[in-house]
Amino acid sequence: MSKRMTHVLSNSRCVSRGKAALCFLLLAALPVAGAALGILPEWSRADPLHPAPAPAREIALTGARGSYVSCQLEAAPGANGQYTISVETKGLDVDLFREWFHWTPAAKAHIPDALIPVSSPYRSTLPDAENKIEGQRAQTFWVDIWIPRDARPGKYAVTAKLESAGSAATARINIDVLNVAAPERDAIAIDHNTYGTSWMFTQYRDPDVYKLIHAYHRLIYEHHGVFHQLGYGHAGKVGPEFAPVLAGTGKSKHVADWKPYDEHYGPLLDGSAFASTRRGARPVPFVYLPINPEWPASYLWWGEPGYEREFVNVVSEMERHFREKGWTQTRFELFFNHKKRYKGFSWDGDEARFPADYAFMKEYARFMKAAVPTDSPVKFVFRADVSWTMERQFRDLAGVINFWVCGGMLGWYRGAPEMLKSRGDIVWIYGGTPPVTKPLSHMTTDPLRTWLWGVDGYVRWLTTDPGKDPWFNFEGGAEALVYPWRDGPIASMRLKVQRNAIQDINLLDAMKASRAEVARRFNDTSVDEWWTPRPKLADTDPLDWNNADIDEATPRPPKFANIDADAWRRVRAYVIELASKVAR
Repeated sequence: MSKRMTHVLSNSRCVSRGKAALCFLLLAALPVAGAALGILPEWSRADPLHPAPAPAREIALTGARGSYVSCQLEAAPGANGQYTISVETKGLDVDLFREWFHWTPAAKAHIPDALIPVSSPYRSTLPDAENKIEGQRAQTFWVDIWIPRDARPGKYAVTAKLESAGSAATARINIDVLNVAAPERDAIAIDHNTYGTSWMFTQYRDPDVYKLIHAYHRLIYEHHGVFHQLGYGHAGKVGPEFAPVLAGTGKSKHVADWKPYDEHYGPLLDGSAFASTRRGARPVPFVYLPINPEWPASYLWWGEPGYEREFVNVVSEMERHFREKGWTQTRFELFFNHKKRYKGFSWDGDEARFPADYAFMKEYARFMKAAVPTDSPVKFVFRADVSWTMERQFRDLAGVINFWVCGGMLGWYRGAPEMLKSRGDIVWIYGGTPPVTKPLSHMTTDPLRTWLWGVDGYVRWLTTDPGKDPWFNFEGGAEALVYPWRDGPIASMRLKVQRNAIQDINLLDAMKASRAEVARRFNDTSVDEWWTPRPKLADTDPLDWNNADIDEATPRPPKFANIDADAWRRVRAYVIELASKVAR
């Protein structure tokens, strides 16, 4: 890391307004009459009412070829509020985003998160006409700088300029491009889950559903994530855009029309939906199947020979269709999302608690074996999201389930990931998303835990629901990392921070970095502290547990309660140290 970057970062500080951590960078700078333009690191959040009094005018960023580096610009145009901001560079691509300040009652503050794409130069006036913040004195912009994979290693610069009422201010972003290429494949999968398409009709006026679905996939993919969209409800009703059209009954049950399915999934499964992205065309790695107890056979006939016949007929056709289309790079997931208490079916498919329910999963595994040839190049997997009885399921459903998505209790069973992966199973963990009232550094904790534990992925269980009024009465965004804007989705600051962390984890993994050193730099922990000591509860009958018991058995150590704003900066410094040595 350069001396300049070390100096810039060592002068960062955070202040708290209400519950929101609002971080900014303070450096001595020459006074500028009227307009003031400062630079903030990516992990900061600004205050639209109180711009930094002495903003940093320069920052140093380091990145690998084929990756993004990011920072923020804080524009304070002065008395009349009119301003123009522009960014210029040579050899690199720059994307500029206006940060939306969400009024968040829980924090009693305007907190930036949604990122609205704008072109350079960008002209506007404060207070912003759309954001409508009385007394607004500053507007922040997120800057993404893309380093092409074929970029020449060395020094580059981005110059930012703010003009307002006859005065001007400039800022400089110095970029050091390493002689290291970012890995093309992600070391871990970060999954962004959602359900159906009804929310699209709430968030958008008269949406083009397939076009919108592909837009969400592209946005998440470009941010090194996976987008999952479950196409059926708890009672088994499948949305027409998620499955082929079926006809017939019993022996004659078959696929009558592939058109709706192919229109939806074809561009995702052959990768053409991503041709316009900087990461390039690549098929999605995972996708839910529409299969559930009510599709392709009616649960009314469960246990009868006709149920199995209809199931095997249709799944056999699916395997053949996928094989003929060449869709062999994606894992197609047989996944059950229902629970008894939803009163759709008589057994738990999701987070099964009762061992008697395992028999249903074993039966479906038998159906799949009958439907899919053993030498098929199509990758079908049987996924189970597990919590209460996961340890028993690991044993009793060996050879049945081969894709495990585990709740936080996996932390009790430290040897489980290695055991499961040794038999060829995929292992993910799942949880939520930090709201905007948490420091941005919290967005890196779950990806890092995933890598430190040696599991394959992390599921953010819902990422498309920003609430009824995210713009002026925000609920915090714990169920959203993307926002609906105009005719399509836009990213959040939290999604950007997560993407940049995944880029770093990819390099750490490729360079076989010390997990112990990464944990130490992040929050002064050992790898052991990221696991939970096996509690006495784990050796009792899960039928006797309740949620309070689980919470008590899974305490949250103080070191994880509040991750400081510089946590990932310290990890990034380690990444750069290692990458710089490799580059030599």
